[in-house]
Amino acid sequence: MARLQLLMNARLFLRDPQETELGRKIVRESIKMIDRLGIEEFTFKKLAKEIESTEASIYRYFENKHKLLIYLISWYWNWLEYRIDFSTHNLADPEEKLKIAIGIVAGKKTSDNLFPDIDEIALNRIVIAESDKTYHTKQVDEDNSEGLFRGFKALCKKIAGFVKEIDSSYEYPHALVSTMLEAAHQQIFFAQHLPSLTELKKSREDTYDQNVKFLTHMVIGVLNNNSKAHA
Repeated sequence: MARLQLLMNARLFLRDPQETELGRKIVRESIKMIDRLGIEEFTFKKLAKEIESTEASIYRYFENKHKLLIYLISWYWNWLEYRIDFSTHNLADPEEKLKIAIGIVAGKKTSDNLFPDIDEIALNRIVIAESDKTYHTKQVDEDNSEGLFRGFKALCKKIAGFVKEIDSSYEYPHALVSTMLEAAHQQIFFAQHLPSLTELKKSREDTYDQNVKFLTHMVIGVLNNNSKAHA
């Protein structure tokens, strides 16, 4: 089976986990554990026990669990950008590209056989539950200066490019797209835990389809209204 590697910011790790079997095992099992326990209860000590290794071996790859969490979520953003590139590279219509991008970001995730060491479905649940914790920290500016959020910003820039292709007069393409990216995960979280904040229903099979429909309506609606205002 082919195995692809996504290009990751070297500041996220001390040693690239994609390059060794132990590194891949650390990533694979940490996704399972964080999905099950949450980042607060997750520790390198527990992970070491799970993979039958030592805490010291994990610290050779990641400085701390915060960096590991950023690594996992950055990998997720890079994966979404890869999927958008693959799905839109031969398309000319920017609105079609934008709708596909929204579908990839907000839709239900399935396993990607090109990345056998990653459980993308579990990672999606981690992003929904934990992604805000990567930058709602006191060291956010320092982390940003090291480029640790480059994956999220690159994804935002990619989709904002589609917005500008559709309507170059729209003043807030990055603000619109970053709002959409955040809402894509917040709406699922609300449906699961704070249902009075959304019309999405966790009891329905098509919760993710509802999510895509809502966000497409929001983004395309904003652009259509802007075009009418400038007509």
